[in-house]
Amino acid sequence: MTSRFFRPAALMLAVASTAYAGSISGTVKCTGARNNADAVVYVDAIPDKTFPPPSEHLKIDQKDMVFVPHVLPVLVGTTVDFLNSDNVLHNVFTPDKCAERFNLGSWPQGQTRSYTFKQQCEATLLCNVHPEMEAFVIVVPTPFFAVTDKSGSYVIKNVPDGEYTVRVWHPRLKGTSRQVTVAGEATAAFEVKK
Repeated sequence: MTSRFFRPAALMLAVASTAYAGSISGTVKCTGARNNADAVVYVDAIPDKTFPPPSEHLKIDQKDMVFVPHVLPVLVGTTVDFLNSDNVLHNVFTPDKCAERFNLGSWPQGQTRSYTFKQQCEATLLCNVHPEMEAFVIVVPTPFFAVTDKSGSYVIKNVPDGEYTVRVWHPRLKGTSRQVTVAGEATAAFEVKK
């Protein structure tokens, strides 16, 4: 009889805890950029809170001589797999100290190399075989982040209620931040410029 009581109670508790998860949505205007895409909007570190990295690896492809995606936000501790889908050798390296200035070497089509991003970082990715190739991995302290589309729109889902510092990073423009209070649905608009 007690097991019958605990199952519904556990289910109600799970539903109640997700009911408090809200979202932050809005736009980022990227003044001086071709369009409003590729801005990373994220909730900064939350005092006394840490988040385990995902067990599943994320992926950046090297396809048609470009990194796909061009900008990838990840939680600290996330492993990223770099796949070469082109019929030429590619390389992945970063000059950034926060990502240990890693160089994964060069590898042929169909193969993958991996790197785990261990600390908060804005890592520029380059290919020493093709100097025109560039991408960015933005390593953030919480799992609450999004990348803007060309219109500048973003949505960060499953954010617990509370007051947070929300930051914006852009590959070519100066970042910005502001306080945002989440009580269910929250909206925040930003502008970044040179």
